[in-house]
Amino acid sequence: MLESFIVSINHVDVALFYMINHGLQNAVFNVTMPILTNAGTDAFWLLVCVGIFIFGGEKGRDVAILGIIALLFGYVLTEFIKYEVARPRPFTVLNNVHLLTTMTDHSFPSGHSVAAFTGCTLLGVKYGHLYLFLILAGVIAFSRVYIGVHYPLDVMFGSLVGVLCALIVLHFEENILKVKNKIFHKWVV
Repeated sequence: MLESFIVSINHVDVALFYMINHGLQNAVFNVTMPILTNAGTDAFWLLVCVGIFIFGGEKGRDVAILGIIALLFGYVLTEFIKYEVARPRPFTVLNNVHLLTTMTDHSFPSGHSVAAFTGCTLLGVKYGHLYLFLILAGVIAFSRVYIGVHYPLDVMFGSLVGVLCALIVLHFEENILKVKNKIFHKWVV
């Protein structure tokens, strides 16, 4: 029974993949999606955190520290799950994938989706406009399917992981910032 459920879910996942990867193909997305997908890298979000740390005042420094911790948490969790699940990328097992880039590691979950939803959730909660940030993260996650490197379930799960990582770090925000302040005062004083 569980096997048939998993097979059914996989069929839906593949059908949705082709619907997005082939059904929505157009010249504008073929140019914009490979660019937008870069906003899901851990390096991009670390640069955002560095920028906020440098130019965001005291609040920015706090948000940057929280962001770096949440991104690190998301990265470690994602890599562990990828290793355990070891789901192959769609372009390595499916025929006729419209591929706009390649990746070499495993597919599940989408690390770009984790990073985008971690960063956008954190920024949305701390600076407002959460829905706009989540729309941006959703577009980044969508791009991963569009360019042919992830299944829809990869990005959906990655999105959930990203939101959870941000919310967990925000839950412990007070404790994290106390430790940050103790460390900061030791360096300055």
